[in-house]
Amino acid sequence: MRIAVYLPLLLSVIAPLGARPLSERCEPRLATWLLTASALVLGVATTVSLGLLAITGLIGVPFLADLGHWSARTAQINDPAEPPVALLAGLLLGGALLTVARMLWRRGRSIASAIWDAACMPTPDGLVIVEDETPDAYALPGLPGRVVVSTGMLRTLDKAEHDILLAHERAHLAAHHYLFVALAGLGAAANPLLRPFATAVTYTVERWADEQAARATGDRRRVARAVGKAALAAHGAPAPRLSTLGFRGVLGRRGPLAGAGPVPRRVAALLAPPPARRPGLALATAACLALTVMSTAAAAHDLDALLDVVGVEHQHGPHHPGMERPDAHGMG
Repeated sequence: MRIAVYLPLLLSVIAPLGARPLSERCEPRLATWLLTASALVLGVATTVSLGLLAITGLIGVPFLADLGHWSARTAQINDPAEPPVALLAGLLLGGALLTVARMLWRRGRSIASAIWDAACMPTPDGLVIVEDETPDAYALPGLPGRVVVSTGMLRTLDKAEHDILLAHERAHLAAHHYLFVALAGLGAAANPLLRPFATAVTYTVERWADEQAARATGDRRRVARAVGKAALAAHGAPAPRLSTLGFRGVLGRRGPLAGAGPVPRRVAALLAPPPARRPGLALATAACLALTVMSTAAAAHDLDALLDVVGVEHQHGPHHPGMERPDAHGMG
């Protein structure tokens, strides 16, 4: 436990350095899955690690140890964390849980509002056109979802670009991109060091939708031109009156085609050949996540062993004659 409990915390510092390279070099759909899994797994693992460290500090407090029928003296001897470390872990854990709870509440309300809004927009083909001179377009998740486009955006684009816009937005709905963004954001809420993963996911879902539009239309250069035109039209437009899901700018700052992720990077990617899957990056990411899960499980197992030891010591005393106690110093 002295090593395993700290490993997820160390990986949460190092792993985000690879978020942007992964988003740029890997096929967008695969990159989105890998980045989202990384944010979520590392976020959960670091939260668990903080909890384990906090617990080891608590069982060393005599009053709390008596309540749990543990030996505070044995816990202090075998504690993998100094009291200040355990205290800091407890404070960070409390902050993480509050941030996650607040995010879940806000995101849940936003998604419920989006589903309600979509249900109030009856349309046979899922396309809703609103009278608004401000160029705007976004995917509104629901049961089913809706693609909302302003008349200002339609006037900005030609007929072929309208088809590209719709293909892009429908790709967001079909692949449920808002869920990837929400899960990556959940990991970042638990551990702010993981924000590069959440930022990268906001980019890769846009790239994923761009590639879907390129496959649907068969013209990557035309899609790149549509992305650029929509971005220029939306640039400098006033902020939307209502933020549909709380991450409009992922599914569109002033429309999903225009805003999420640096537009020049998206255009450059569309002008290049289709991206490769890069199995080496996928395997490296999977190995990192597997190491994180295994180290967290090992730390939890060692804490369970420590609790058994301090429970035995409390029951029988540190020098009970004839008693064979578990080897507390064997924990990894």
